[in-house]
Amino acid sequence: MSPAIRVVLADDQALLRAGFRMLLDAAPDLEVVGEAGDGDAAVSVTREAVPDVVLMDIRMPGRDGLSATAEICADASLRAVRVLVLTTFELDEYVFEALRIGASGFLLKDVEPADLLAAIRSVAAGDAALSPSVTRRLVEHVSASTARRPPVEQIRRLDALTQREREIVALVGQGLTNEEIADRLVLSPATAKTHVSRAMVKVGARDRAQLVVLAYESGLVRPGWMS
Repeated sequence: MSPAIRVVLADDQALLRAGFRMLLDAAPDLEVVGEAGDGDAAVSVTREAVPDVVLMDIRMPGRDGLSATAEICADASLRAVRVLVLTTFELDEYVFEALRIGASGFLLKDVEPADLLAAIRSVAAGDAALSPSVTRRLVEHVSASTARRPPVEQIRRLDALTQREREIVALVGQGLTNEEIADRLVLSPATAKTHVSRAMVKVGARDRAQLVVLAYESGLVRPGWMS
C-alpha cells in the first residue's frame, strides 16, 4: 500500500479547517499533518512537517497566503511540496500571481468534497488542479487587467522547445490532461507525459500550472481560445 498523501491545512477559519480535516482524515490515502491560521504559521508548519500538499487560503490576517506560497515555493528544501490555493471568488486576482510563483492549482472554498480530494491527489501526483473553463476565465480576466509579464528570459526559453513541445505546452495551457493531449495529437499518454516533462525542464517551470501561465503570457494560447 502506498504511503498516505500528507497535507497541511492553512486557513484562518478554524471551523473550515475542521471540516477539511474531517473530510481528509476519512480518506484512507490522505493524512492531515498540520494546520495554520495565518501565513507565517503556514510556512513554519510546512517546513516542520514537509507535507506533500498545502491547502492554502489566499486571504488571511497578517501575512497572507500569497506571500506564504512564494516563500514555500522558493525554498529548495521544500521543492517536492505542492501548494493548492483556496479562494472564495473564481476571479481572485491573487490566484494568477499564486500560479506564477509556483502554486499547483486553485479551488473554490465551496468545492464539492469529491473534487477537493481529487484535486489533492492530482497535485500530489505532479499534475495541476486547473479545469479548462475556470483556467480560461481566470487568465483572461487577469491578463486583461493587472498581471505582470514573466521574466523575459523565461519566455526566451520557449525557443529551446521543439515544435511538438510548443504545441503540447499550448494544449497544457488550455487545461488538457496528458490523456487528452495524447488523443488530440494521436500519441500514447506516456509520450505526451514525456513531452510535457521535457518542456517543463526547458522553460524552468515548477509544474503544469506554471506552464499554463507561460502559455498565455508568451502568446502560445490567446484569450478567447474556448469561445
